[in-house]
Amino acid sequence: MVPRVWSLMRFLIKGSVAGGAVYLVYDQELLGPSDKSQAVLQRAEEVVPPAMYQLSQYVCEQTGLKMPQLPAPPKLNFHFRDTWNSGILTVMSALSVAPSKAREYSRDGWEYLKERIK
Repeated sequence: MVPRVWSLMRFLIKGSVAGGAVYLVYDQELLGPSDKSQAVLQRAEEVVPPAMYQLSQYVCEQTGLKMPQLPAPPKLNFHFRDTWNSGILTVMSALSVAPSKAREYSRDGWEYLKERIK
């Protein structure tokens, strides 16, 4: 009975993390225009390092451990507009080919099994 409880707990935790990620993407409009995505990335570069420092200080106070100072995050000079369309086209192309590839691979696997059984 205990393994089922752990499996259910893991499923709920993973589902919560995935749901939170989807909500964050929707809330921050990351799938919108590239200008908004670039602005969100810049906000994250400003907010995340101080938050990580505060978290490490809190953990140190609560546990008595000394954590080393984290290195500064690298500056990203990345423009979404340059790669956004090619990324979307690649993903959509892979999704459109997936059913036929799955059929092809299952047919090849079935033929292989038929040959092995004979």
